[in-house]
Amino acid sequence: MKVLVIGATGGSGRAAVRSLLARGHQVTAFTRSGQFDLVDGRLTVLRGDATNQHDVERAVQGHDAVVVTLGISENPLRVRFFGAAHTPTSIRSDGTRLVIAAMKKHGVRRLVVQTTYGVGETRDKLGFLDSMFFKLLLKPQIADTELQTSEVSASGLDWVLAQPVHLTDDAADPAPFLSTEGETGNMKVSRASVGRFLADAVQDARYLRKSVAISGPVQV
Repeated sequence: MKVLVIGATGGSGRAAVRSLLARGHQVTAFTRSGQFDLVDGRLTVLRGDATNQHDVERAVQGHDAVVVTLGISENPLRVRFFGAAHTPTSIRSDGTRLVIAAMKKHGVRRLVVQTTYGVGETRDKLGFLDSMFFKLLLKPQIADTELQTSEVSASGLDWVLAQPVHLTDDAADPAPFLSTEGETGNMKVSRASVGRFLADAVQDARYLRKSVAISGPVQV
């Protein structure tokens, strides 16, 4: 398959690109800088802005599936009180909305989007401390992620929503806990594990039009 990854330079985006390549896919990494820290004969790096309609349409055309891992990598405390310096607060919803429109225009059906555990279908399953953290510190980002989730769910495409818990830079978990019912194991999961799921989800029919909670292995 030809798979486009939008938000490819973030932690989960890079992991998704690597996992997709490992599965033999042709991958396009869409980045603002036009640079990516990997050289592979099946990898194309495309420079563009996820909030620019022309850039997004040009990127989507000719692909079989799109993976979206948009987000803000800046310090959340700064973003909450001063706004993001380099990325629009609405990057998730704005970028995903353009992706959906471009996919419909060019006949691309499979859409895999990383959001976060605690929005959409898992909103009421979040623990007290995480709920307070979302409300007090991450309020703008969470509001945008909720809007992104709604856009995807209403798109009519063959979508999958990936909802990881707290992300780490550890090595991939041998068996991350996946649930379409919002259940969780360990409340930390590696970006490598999330990238692996995103790569699987471009073809796995089990998760079609479902939100999938991704957490660490259940501790016994």
